[in-house]
Amino acid sequence: MGIGFVLLVWAVVGALAAGVGAVVLGSIAAYLTRGSGHGRKRLILVASLFPVMCLVWSGAVFVFQAIVNETVLHRDAGLGDTWNCPLPNGYALLMIDTTDQGWVYNPKTQPEGTVAEREDAVGGVRTLQVIRRYIFGGADTRSFQQQESGSKQIDSYFLLDTQIGKQVRFPDYAALRVKAQELGMSANLEPIASVYSRYRFTWFEVFAGLLFVVPPLLGAFLLLRWTLRIRKASGKATSTPG
Repeated sequence: MGIGFVLLVWAVVGALAAGVGAVVLGSIAAYLTRGSGHGRKRLILVASLFPVMCLVWSGAVFVFQAIVNETVLHRDAGLGDTWNCPLPNGYALLMIDTTDQGWVYNPKTQPEGTVAEREDAVGGVRTLQVIRRYIFGGADTRSFQQQESGSKQIDSYFLLDTQIGKQVRFPDYAALRVKAQELGMSANLEPIASVYSRYRFTWFEVFAGLLFVVPPLLGAFLLLRWTLRIRKASGKATSTPG
């Protein structure tokens, strides 16, 4: 699904949840402060609007993190059918529609908005390992046909030297391991999705997560304190002799 469709679904779900939350919180605030006078109507109004404000805040934070991830950190926005992230050696990883195969490529040598097979780019990659300037991997050279048939076969292995932008192909995993040993390394390939997860998520995701959670929690705490203060003032007024 494209990111536009996903956002539309989340917007509808969020609007429904915010509507239910507005009724529930407004009713709770009204019930807890029944019999109160000063400030009660304003509290009920704010409590009813609070879920809507949380929805708007979440949307704003998502847009903010999406812009930063895509324009500054060169990562996907976190929704949709495209997953991409930079690798530590200047190359990048891209998956479209599925997370079990994708591309490893040099963003500097590719046309903007597209990725094509060339000497410094490999498509159909299913397994991967990044060691400094080298990228080891296993690829499916018939990934499109295999995707239609449901097969997930690896029929080619490669070593990509990111420093010179050249790749070497191997007929099997044993040959790749021998080459890795010649370079003083040990081949230990992982699914491409595992490598993506390792390099996609950074400190910024923690920061964005805190932006999502902390302000709404703080708002909920202040709303609860306000409710209890009005309720307490009402109790004092009721217990005072006329």
